[in-house]
Amino acid sequence: MNGYRKELKFIVGDDILLDTENRIGTFMRRDEHQNGKFYRVRSVYFDSMAYTCYRENLAGISTREKYRIRTYNCNDSVITAEVKIRHADTISKMSTPIDKEYFEMLIQPDPVIRRQAVVCAVKENQGNRVLEKYLNKILNESYSPAVIVDYERSAFVYDTCNVRITFDRNTFASREFDRIFDNTLTGRPAIEDGRHILEIKYDEFLPDEIKDALGGLRLNRDSSSKYAKCMKIFENCTL
Repeated sequence: MNGYRKELKFIVGDDILLDTENRIGTFMRRDEHQNGKFYRVRSVYFDSMAYTCYRENLAGISTREKYRIRTYNCNDSVITAEVKIRHADTISKMSTPIDKEYFEMLIQPDPVIRRQAVVCAVKENQGNRVLEKYLNKILNESYSPAVIVDYERSAFVYDTCNVRITFDRNTFASREFDRIFDNTLTGRPAIEDGRHILEIKYDEFLPDEIKDALGGLRLNRDSSSKYAKCMKIFENCTL
């Protein structure tokens, strides 16, 4: 499990996004996994039948968890099951790689097959805390796929103090789980046109160089997650 880090989120317009990129681009490097202007992040989020995770986010519950399976650039060679844990503004993440066959069993609609898949995976991976947590949620709280969250991410890294600043554009939601690796998948926009998400993650402190670079920018804090924004699109048919 990663150690706890601060995570600050902001909703910004095109002008602020470009200004921020220009400011930090002079001393922060691009993420090494980024080829070109951005890479695509696509995740399937799981939730209970009562949509516990979604409701906790809307209610502003300080300590909460989210369960997601993440892919990059619609590639099925790297699939990661994650548990994101939040305490106020601090986050931590547990993750483990899974293969495509197991992933497809988790997202298919039959709850019996989904439970069997997790049970088998846990038996084969004794001591895997992430899979054990998925097992608990699926067996005891009937967790199942809730929504796909997709966005284009560009990322900057400041190695000295382990700071990461990301810009997430064109966030959309879908429930076509069987098309998770389809690069033609589209969905319903989760944020109004011309608005984007800026996230700042750091360990113990934010260096003065970054504070100075961000100084004077009109940054509006945002408390809801991309998952909550995407779930809200389907609110009338889920709650």
